[in-house]
Amino acid sequence: MKNITTRIIFCLMFVMISNNTLFSSQHIQSSSEEWWNVPYPDRFDGDKIDTKLSFIHVEGNKFVDGNGNRVIFRGVNISDPDKIKKNGHWEKRHFEVIKEWGANIIRIPVHPVAWRDRGKEEYFKLLDQAVIWASELDLYLIIEWHSIGNLKIGLFQHQMYDTTKQETFNFWRSVAFRYQNVPTVAFYEIFNEPTMYNGQLGQMTWSQWKEINEEIIRIIFSHDKNVIPLVAGFNWGYDLKPVKEDPIEIKGIGYVSHPYPQKTTEPFEENWERDFGFVVDKYPLFATELGFMAAEDPGSHIPVISDEKYGQRIVNYFKKKGISWTVWNFDPDWPPQMISDWNYTPTKQGTFFKNVMLNWED
Repeated sequence: MKNITTRIIFCLMFVMISNNTLFSSQHIQSSSEEWWNVPYPDRFDGDKIDTKLSFIHVEGNKFVDGNGNRVIFRGVNISDPDKIKKNGHWEKRHFEVIKEWGANIIRIPVHPVAWRDRGKEEYFKLLDQAVIWASELDLYLIIEWHSIGNLKIGLFQHQMYDTTKQETFNFWRSVAFRYQNVPTVAFYEIFNEPTMYNGQLGQMTWSQWKEINEEIIRIIFSHDKNVIPLVAGFNWGYDLKPVKEDPIEIKGIGYVSHPYPQKTTEPFEENWERDFGFVVDKYPLFATELGFMAAEDPGSHIPVISDEKYGQRIVNYFKKKGISWTVWNFDPDWPPQMISDWNYTPTKQGTFFKNVMLNWED
């Protein structure tokens, strides 16, 4: 009898403990989002913007607007929105100053580490604000995945650029879905700067890089055909020579080069033509990063050390060839800087490119 009583007490205690445990787990579950009830993502609400901007499309080797007029873009890179937000300057005024400097486009770099740390939902809140501000100011946007390295095998130049093919594919799937048919978001630059870093980041052939890009482009176009994917060349986004024999086999795209001053030597124009400029004979080209600074300026490094002479020569070359461009970087911290402080005091290169943009004639 004693044994039976003990067993009954033990069973009752077990049930009580089990019920408490169940209650606790149910309480925890109810306080967090149930994975099977997480809703599908939402698109950007187009009613939030009222813009005069038309969709940009590719016609032959040109970017054209809704009336078929060629558009040469000139503008700036900003730093990562996550950084600007943490600096306390993520506000419309940042975009207004860029507009006042004569730009018609802004390139927005999204770093994989910032995308993960802030989280997709919170990061989209920043990008949504950028779309609204740019639309109000008649500025176009490039959204770009700001990684540097070898996406094929997953080795990158710094941990802030670490990503994977799956994450990269999912990023573009999410972005293309989010901003479907929003004319302000004109370009998606698929990957900032592919490089093997002289073998330190492994090997990747052009055909392998081309295959990765074509897969991403198909994902983007499955969501939105009113946007232009941009494909970068090797050597930190500079070298497009493989395009001559083996171009991307999907229409409606453009190519990217980053012709910083020390990427080549004299004769500059001849070498630029050999390395990337020839692309314009058949396809549209966008120099999404360029710029210069003096060797003694804070943060100076190869390949950006030069002066206004380089600036004038590269601008003249772009005009002659019909190449669009965005300068790096409209930030007082990221070299080569266009501004020296958050009062928007221009640096030497900032002064130079501000004057170019304000006096640009198509």
